[in-house]
Amino acid sequence: MPNIKINNVQMDVASGMTILEAARLHNIELPTLCYYPDLGIKNDCRVCVVEIEGQKGLVTSCSTQVREGMSIKTHSARALNARKIIVEMILANHDSNCTACARNMNCELQKLAQSLNIEKNRFPSVLDKKLIDEGNECLVRNPNRCIKCGRCVDVCRSVQNISVLDVMGRGHQVTVSPAYGNNLNEVFCSYCGQCAAVCPVGAITEKDDTSIVWNALHDPDKHVVVQVAPAIRVSLGEDLGLPTGSIVTGQVVAALKRLGFSHVFDTNFTADLTIIEEGHEFINRVKNGGPLPLVTSCCPGWIRFAEHEYPEILKHISSCKSPQQMFGAIIKSYYAEKAQIDPKNIFVVSVMPCTAKKYEAKRPEMSINGRDLDVDAVLTTRELSKMIKQMGIDFRQLPEEPFDDPSQTTSGAAALFGVTGGVMEAALRTVKEVLDKRPLATIEFNDVRGIKGIKEASVTIQDKEYKVAIAHTLGNARKIAKQISEGKSEYAFIEVMACPGGCIGGGGQPYGTTNQKRIKRSESIYHIDDASIIRKSHDNPMIQAIYRDFLKEPCGHISHELLHTEYTNRKHG
Repeated sequence: MPNIKINNVQMDVASGMTILEAARLHNIELPTLCYYPDLGIKNDCRVCVVEIEGQKGLVTSCSTQVREGMSIKTHSARALNARKIIVEMILANHDSNCTACARNMNCELQKLAQSLNIEKNRFPSVLDKKLIDEGNECLVRNPNRCIKCGRCVDVCRSVQNISVLDVMGRGHQVTVSPAYGNNLNEVFCSYCGQCAAVCPVGAITEKDDTSIVWNALHDPDKHVVVQVAPAIRVSLGEDLGLPTGSIVTGQVVAALKRLGFSHVFDTNFTADLTIIEEGHEFINRVKNGGPLPLVTSCCPGWIRFAEHEYPEILKHISSCKSPQQMFGAIIKSYYAEKAQIDPKNIFVVSVMPCTAKKYEAKRPEMSINGRDLDVDAVLTTRELSKMIKQMGIDFRQLPEEPFDDPSQTTSGAAALFGVTGGVMEAALRTVKEVLDKRPLATIEFNDVRGIKGIKEASVTIQDKEYKVAIAHTLGNARKIAKQISEGKSEYAFIEVMACPGGCIGGGGQPYGTTNQKRIKRSESIYHIDDASIIRKSHDNPMIQAIYRDFLKEPCGHISHELLHTEYTNRKHG
C-alpha cells in the first residue's frame, strides 16, 4: 500500500494502481480522451498529464503507476497549461461545427474544452476536409471529427478481433480508417457499432434514421407500429437522466405512444416465439441426427461475421430469424389479417440496442417476397432518446403504460435475451422441460450467467448429458467458430453475441457503457425475469394461441415461410 500525496492530501493506495485510478478513487477527476475503461492503456492524447514533484517533465496519469512517497499535483499551472495547448491543437485539426454533430452537448472533447475555458483557439485551423464514409446501412464515419485517440482501433482489434480500423500515416497526416483508405462497405465490418460506442466525439455514429421514422409518423396513410427489444427497458433511462439499470418498461411504452405510434409491441413476444422455434429445431436435430452444435442466430453482427469469416459453419447456425425480424413478419401477416389492414400500409419500426440490426432489417431475405421488408426502420437506444427529447417529453414523469396485444403477455425467459447467456437459459428452460416431460426442478441455469468471455455448462436431458457454451464479443466468437470449423467442438448448443455483455452492451446503447454498467443492466434484466409470472416461453398463453390460430406447429410450413431464413457464403479469396 504505497503512501502518496495528491494535491497535498496524504493517502494510501493499492500497489500497481495508476495515478489516474488513484485520483479518481479519491474523487479527483482528471480529463482523458484516449483512455477508456475496459480497454488498453494508450497514453496517446496526453490530456491527463500531471506534475510530480522532483521530476522534470509532466507524465501521463493513465499510464504512470504510483510509487511510495510520490507527491503529485493534478492541476498545477504547468499541467493545466499543457492540457489547454493539447486540446487547442486537437481542435485546430477538428471539424468544430458542433451543432451539426450527433454528439453535440454530449461530446467529451466539447466538455473538456469548456472545462479548460477555451473560448477562442490560439491556433489556426489546419483541417483538411475529407469525404464522409456513409455508404453502408449502419454506421457513418466522419474523418473530419476524428481526434486520432485510437479507442475505435483498440475495441475493433482487441475486443472484436476483426481489426477493420487502424491508425495510418505520420504527424499531421495521421488518419484512422480501414486499410488503404477504403470505406466500411468495401471491407469486412460486422457493423457491431462498438467503435461508435467508445468514440469520444462524433467521428463514428450510427446512421440516423429518426427523420425516416418522423416522416412515417406524419404520413396519414401509414399505420406505424413499433417494437421494443428486451435490453432497451434497462438502458434507455440512463440516457434520460435516470440511474444506470433503471427498469423503465412502462415509461418506454408511454413515450412511444406520445411520439405517435399506433401500437407499441414488445419484442419479448417474439423472443418467446424464437425459443419455441429454435428449441424445436434443436430437438429435431437431436432426434434426427442433424448437424450439431446448433448455434443461435439472434445476433446480426455474429451472422455477418460467420458468413464472411467461417461460411463452412453456416449449416450449424439456426435458421430462425431474430426476434426483431420475426415480429416484423408476424405484424405484416397475422396482425395485418386480424386488424384488417393492408400490409403495404403498415410501417414497422424497431427500437434496438444494436447498430447491426439496421443491416439485418435491410437483408433482402428478411421479407416474404424479397421486396416488402419485415422491418422498415430501426432506431438505436440513442436515437429513441433523441426523439423523446425532440418531442419535449419529460420521461422521468411519465406514467407507466402496458404494451399492446398480442405482445402484452410475455415470459421472464424472453427478457433474458438482453444479456449474454440469456438466449441459452431461455432455450434450456423449454428444451429440457419439453423433452423430460416434467416440470423443471430448478428454473435458473446459473452456470450460463455472468460476463466471462466464454462460459460452459452441462445439462442433463432425458438422462443424457449435453454440453453447452456461451460466447460474447467477436474475439471469443472466433474461438468458438474455429472449433466448429475444425470439427473439434464438444458442444451441442452454443449461444453467440457480438457485443460485450450481449445486447445490454450493444453498439447503439447510451454512450459511456462500461463493464460496471453492463453488470447493473444485467442485474435489472434478471430482476425482470424473477418478478415475471410466466418464466418459460412455452407457458406463454399468447404464444400457444398464435400456434393454435395461425402458425399451427413449431418448425412447420407456415413458420418456415415466415420465421426462418437462410445464410450466404460471403467469403472472398
